[in-house]
Amino acid sequence: MSEDRSSSSSDHQKSWFERLAQAFNDEPRSRKDIINLLDTAVKSEVIDQDAFSIAEGALEVSEVQARDIMIPPSQMIVIKSEDDPKTSIRKVIDSSHSRFPVVGEDSDEILGVLLAKDLLPLLFKAGEIDQDDLLARLRPANFIPESKRLNVLLNEFRTKRYHMAIVLDEYGSVSGLVTIEDVLEQIVGEIEDETDKLDSEAIQPTDNNKVFLVPALCSIEEFNEFFKTELSEEEFDTIGGIIVQQFGHVPNRGEEIEFNGFHFSIIKSDGRRVKTIQVTQSTQEDVI
Repeated sequence: MSEDRSSSSSDHQKSWFERLAQAFNDEPRSRKDIINLLDTAVKSEVIDQDAFSIAEGALEVSEVQARDIMIPPSQMIVIKSEDDPKTSIRKVIDSSHSRFPVVGEDSDEILGVLLAKDLLPLLFKAGEIDQDDLLARLRPANFIPESKRLNVLLNEFRTKRYHMAIVLDEYGSVSGLVTIEDVLEQIVGEIEDETDKLDSEAIQPTDNNKVFLVPALCSIEEFNEFFKTELSEEEFDTIGGIIVQQFGHVPNRGEEIEFNGFHFSIIKSDGRRVKTIQVTQSTQEDVI
């Protein structure tokens, strides 16, 4: 009896793999067909949900452009060529990033990219460090158009061995930046490291308590208590739920909206759910 069940399970699995192979062999086949087949595999417990999400992300990444995931200029941490070395080094240390665009007097003038690891020899240098020491360690910046598709960009990251690209608009002005981590997160979801703040942490004030980082999972009750406001708790439990409702879709990083007297900017989102929101008090009120 057990042999019959084992044989039946084996035949079922074999049948599914045959259908999967057929899906990739037959032409034409739509991406939707493949997604439906993978969804069937999840329901049949041939693959788990995590594997499905990665496969879905890999299939969809060719439809996403750099403009959809880029970090906008307002959120870019840059080194200014006219800054004194102590200011530049302190910015590197405080941000915990590994790569920094270096700009000239004009913010659209990208002089290059500074790697944090390239600053280590300067820490052991005798005497004063001047800004020329930093600028001498710049790496070439890589520029891409907003329309660059992520599957093409990922291949360029891999073959040309660079990890950050400056995004330019149609007029040649800087409209943001994209890193290899940003692209990979579109496939596998959010990648947390030891420098990332946990999504469940409390509201974090920045910029002299004028700007706040708020986890999307922050409860409406906590948000109302902190900001002395009265957002409705009837439909949603979290501020992330209200944000998605206001946008009418799951917003990408960099998207912004204003309501209830606040300006909301999406800091982290993997395209499936919002993670972190930047909140700034605005003058216009549209109480909900």
